[in-house]
Parts: sequence; C-alpha cells; structure tokens
Amino acid sequence: MIDVLKNLPDIKIRIIKKGIIIDTKINEISKKKKIIIFGVPGAFTSTCSNKHMPDYIRSYNQLKSKGIDDVFCLAVNDPSVMKSWQENYNDKKIILIADGNADLTKALELDKDYSASYMGIRSKRFSMFVRDKKIMILNIEESGQYKVSAPNYIIKQLESI
Repeated sequence: MIDVLKNLPDIKIRIIKKGIIIDTKINEISKKKKIIIFGVPGAFTSTCSNKHMPDYIRSYNQLKSKGIDDVFCLAVNDPSVMKSWQENYNDKKIILIADGNADLTKALELDKDYSASYMGIRSKRFSMFVRDKKIMILNIEESGQYKVSAPNYIIKQLESI
C-alpha cells in the first residue's frame, strides 16, 4: 500500500465536473491545492449511493471551511456511468474521478478484487487528504465498514494538523 507523505502518481484520469467529462492528470488537479479524495467500490452501489456520497455532499461546506479547495470521489467505473451517477444528486460540488481501468487505484495500491460479488477489480473504500500532490492522510476501511472514510472522520483529522 502507498505510504502517506508520498506524492500522488502521475496518472491520466477523467473527471466529471458539473456534468462535463474532462481529461486531466491526478497531479494537475492536486497541484498547489488542498484536496480530499474519497474512494468507493462503485457508483450506484448501496453504501456508496445512500451513505458515502450524500455524507460528503452534506459535509462539503464544512470541508471548504477547513481550507479544502476541492472534494473528489473516485470509483472504478467508466466516465458515462460516473456522469450518470452525478446526475442523481442535485448538488454537483463533488467532482468525480472515473478510474475505468483502475490505473490510479492500482498505482495507489487501493485495488480490491470484488469478483465474488460480480464486480471485478474495484477500489477499496478510503479517504485521503492531499496537499500539493502529496498524500498527507490516508484512511482505508476494513471490508464491509464505513467509518474511517466518512467525512466526519477526516474533518477531525484535519483539525489536528
């Protein structure tokens, strides 16, 4: 697993920002910024759709008040699926990362094989705080849990740094 205080890998990604699919690099979206990235196993899955995303939408202003420039949600899904998922929410402040081939997820060593659930390779559930391309905080959930990747957990951590 990637260590905290390491630079993010220089990986091409597609983001969905307010319904628009944009090609960029992970280093570009984090350059000279403070960002939160939270990872979910998949768009439209129960915990991801009913808890994780809504909790970050509700906590967005609180994260901004802590100096966070942008909040991203990563999932191993294609851009069209991620765009459709974003359209399910009235609030489009969360920027989505469509990691369709799991390139970023694998480079971060946060991939997990969900083949037993017919989902293939996906992202583990996680949250991270990145400052100017450097991973400062990384929280990875135990299987089946939703605690340390929740926004309230990382907000408490941000208060201590």
